[in-house]
Amino acid sequence: MTKKIMLCCGAGMSSGLLAQKARKAAKKQGLDVTVEARGESEVPQYFDSIDILLLGPHYANLRDEMAKMAAPYNLPVLVIPKEMYGLLDGVGVLALALSELEKAGTE
Repeated sequence: MTKKIMLCCGAGMSSGLLAQKARKAAKKQGLDVTVEARGESEVPQYFDSIDILLLGPHYANLRDEMAKMAAPYNLPVLVIPKEMYGLLDGVGVLALALSELEKAGTE
């Protein structure tokens, strides 16, 4: 079953690049994963169709609010570590998301 990961930042620019790198990493590893990037205002409309939400580090202050909105969907919400985000580490972001999904028992 496809795992659906969403990355969130302001306009979706830097997270768009990061999502692209994570998709490449997933393809290279033969994983059935989709990675999308959306702006913060769009994210809530996708809660019912994604498995995990990763916030850019500059949105760490929104984590609790997003987690509260995502709770009815059993949706984990994490903040991407600054270094990982800054390096556009798609492999790291993919591993972070999949590890959290495994912990949540949704893999």
